[in-house]
Amino acid sequence: MGNRYEFIAPCHFGLEAVCKREIADLGYEIVKVEDGKVTFAGDMEALVRANIFLRTTQRILLKVAEFKAVTFEELFQNVKKVPWEEYFPSDARFWVTKATSVKSKLFSPSDIQSIVKKAMVERMKEHYHINWFEEDGEDYPVRVIIYKDVVTIGLDTSGESLHKRGYRRMVSKAPIEETLAAALIKLTPWNKNRILVDPFCGSGTFPIEAAMMGANIAPGMHREFQAQKWENIVSPKLFARGFEEAESLVDLSVEMDIQGYDIDPQIVKAARENAKRAGVDGLIHFQQRPVHHLSHPKKYGFVITNPPYGERLEEKEDLPALYRDMGKAFAGLDGWSEYVITAYEDAERYIGKKAAKNRKIYNGMMKTYFYMFPGPKPPRRKKPEQSEA
Repeated sequence: MGNRYEFIAPCHFGLEAVCKREIADLGYEIVKVEDGKVTFAGDMEALVRANIFLRTTQRILLKVAEFKAVTFEELFQNVKKVPWEEYFPSDARFWVTKATSVKSKLFSPSDIQSIVKKAMVERMKEHYHINWFEEDGEDYPVRVIIYKDVVTIGLDTSGESLHKRGYRRMVSKAPIEETLAAALIKLTPWNKNRILVDPFCGSGTFPIEAAMMGANIAPGMHREFQAQKWENIVSPKLFARGFEEAESLVDLSVEMDIQGYDIDPQIVKAARENAKRAGVDGLIHFQQRPVHHLSHPKKYGFVITNPPYGERLEEKEDLPALYRDMGKAFAGLDGWSEYVITAYEDAERYIGKKAAKNRKIYNGMMKTYFYMFPGPKPPRRKKPEQSEA
């Protein structure tokens, strides 16, 4: 095994460019960008740093094989060729946690899973000269992605999905995933010197993710990853160094104006507790307040929000009034930019203005739109300020 590996970072459909930029900013070479995933190259330190620092990916897969297969026999033979013994100790617990297939001849996930497992076992039998594996050691979960008959196999180094930063215990009805919230913030020109308000803050995800960016808090610095248990592949020293690097970059002295409002007092309380767990409660002001009371004396702020979109029929009737209130509140903000993610088809009509751009984004299986209403740029200050990223 050389010291250059390929890693796969799955991300939300429509947000690949954001994930790609984030990986490049960490200093790694982009190999390719496809629907819903970015492949990049690096050493084992890249595996560690990608897990700790990337905000917009779901997990990091260590790519172990890629080949074409249109029959189960081809799938079996190619999987058997992979040197699994380089990854799995003889007591490893290894299985295919997920198989996905798009536009391919082989499409039954359960068949793909069992054939890949069988081929891995055959290879291991030959190498370890054992006929039965107890599988009572560490977990080595495997993922299989088949797209247009090309099979990509990766080891899941993250374990629990990376959107689980560890701060969100209390969740509102239709929460937005942390990774998606971070990617949407990164799609806007917001930076820590600009005001940010979320008038439908729910469990606080947008304000918390923004505050973590502003204070340079790595999203994965307070959680564990599956690969930490793989001492045969990744040195524990690398994880120790990665967490140290994350600690050294945190800057809680940063001054920001970030606010989160919600009409439900219980939800506001939950958002405050989530922010506290994320270590950013001192950087965000949460308040119980309905959207029609949204106002701010200063110019050039940002609204980034995920308003209700009436998943239940009885809520649908309230939406026109709610979106009208939102539109009126936006009209009262001087020179602000507004960004709204919603599945509600009539959003623009009731907000009362046409978005400069809207992007189709899949939030889980739900098709949503990210409506962008950018405001004017603030005049440049006399002293050299941080450029608009």
